[in-house]
Amino acid sequence: MDVFIQSLSASFTPFVILLMALGVLIGLIFGTVPGLTATMGMALFVPFTFGMDPVPGIAFLICLHLGGVSGGLVASTLLGIPGTPSSIATTFDAYPMSKNGEPLRALGIGVIASLVGGALSFIALVTISPVISRLAVKMGPFEFFALIFFALSLVAVLAKGSMLKGVTAGFLGLAAGLVGFAPIDGLQRYTLGILELKGGFELLPLIMGLFAISQLLIEILGDSKSQDIDLKAKGFAFSLTEIIKNWWNLLRSSLIGIAFGILPGLGSGTSNLVAYAQAKQASKTSERFGKGAPEGIYASESANTASVGGSLIPMLSLGIPGDTVTAILLGGFMIHGLQPGPLFFTSNPDIVYVVFIAFFVAMVLVFLYQLFGMKLFTRVLTVPKQYLFPVIFVLTVVGAYTTNSSIFDIWVMILFGVVGFFLVRNGFPIAPMILGFILGPLLETYMRRALMTSGNAADFFTNPISALFILAGIACVVFTLRSEIKEKRGKNTSNTLNV
Repeated sequence: MDVFIQSLSASFTPFVILLMALGVLIGLIFGTVPGLTATMGMALFVPFTFGMDPVPGIAFLICLHLGGVSGGLVASTLLGIPGTPSSIATTFDAYPMSKNGEPLRALGIGVIASLVGGALSFIALVTISPVISRLAVKMGPFEFFALIFFALSLVAVLAKGSMLKGVTAGFLGLAAGLVGFAPIDGLQRYTLGILELKGGFELLPLIMGLFAISQLLIEILGDSKSQDIDLKAKGFAFSLTEIIKNWWNLLRSSLIGIAFGILPGLGSGTSNLVAYAQAKQASKTSERFGKGAPEGIYASESANTASVGGSLIPMLSLGIPGDTVTAILLGGFMIHGLQPGPLFFTSNPDIVYVVFIAFFVAMVLVFLYQLFGMKLFTRVLTVPKQYLFPVIFVLTVVGAYTTNSSIFDIWVMILFGVVGFFLVRNGFPIAPMILGFILGPLLETYMRRALMTSGNAADFFTNPISALFILAGIACVVFTLRSEIKEKRGKNTSNTLNV
């Protein structure tokens, strides 16, 4: 108890409070501006903490981390561009809701969902982190393969309504993920002799192309009419009744975010898509998803924020980073002479409490920044398109370039922008393609590791955990396909009767 009080007093000095507020603000900026990410922000500002004591330095980095993941809400809602990979699924319903004239409501739902997800992941981080981390570290390649297979099976859910188009988009994503060196053996694939393709396509230029460039092309070449925008919503644009109505969606999505944050290599970029797919599958009004459904925003934003706390659990308890941001954060710890791992909780309890305190403060600050800044953020919608679109294009170009300081990534962004434009114009969903691109290489990696371990493909089904996830994935596809066939038969019968 004495250690906690000491950590509390050290964390609430004016200097540390100022740093935590600054860290959240910088993170929100990096999350909000298309092309900038929490990973980039962390990489740029870790050197900023070199001369600090561990307490202010670690508190600043934790706040920057949470702010960076949460900041993607604004760009996703107002511009239809994921500010970060963690806010991809937010775009699917927040942007349509914004275009329908309710940007404040979309932002309000995202803000409250982020708070709930952050609060639940904070509880998990404080209470059950050692236990969960021990379970996660026992998972081998068979279990990871099966889990990723299950996540990929959710392409069927994301494609509901047009299974063929959705699966086609998913395979396009898988194909894009195959470009470059193969995992394990390092064989070159589909590089066409181009040096820059040996490392494969980067996620950020691909996302910027599929969402930002394609959206700009649609807006410029299309004839979409702008809706009247309600910027005078009373209160904070969300109701307690709606929050209570979505309590199970929030809980389920937050637990998905925590679980995917704990598992190395998955993180918020995957958790928001999986949570969104689960929310769509469980919804009685799944046809509203993609058109401004509040359930989709609740699912995505609670999951991506919850994954932050989840990713910190294996890093603190085992010294294993859950994603790229926590990998850089782990380096920040080591620079300050701290070595997260099994002995960290006993050797550095004061720093553990600082992490907990900083996470809680960051969660509250993100909520306050976004809540009271909503009406200011929405003013971007009043900017004439002839001024707004060039700014967006410049930001996406800068964001794509800064990934590897390569002009090639800009061309990749433009290429996928054209691909995204044709996909959207012809009714192909983008979500399955993103899910396939992110999870395809991971699926192949763990499949190869599993087969190298035993050499017997039957072990995928003799292992109880992997068998459970594989069967659940197959059941998910079959159930979705069956329900879609029933819906089409019902529509055909109805049309026949009308005739």
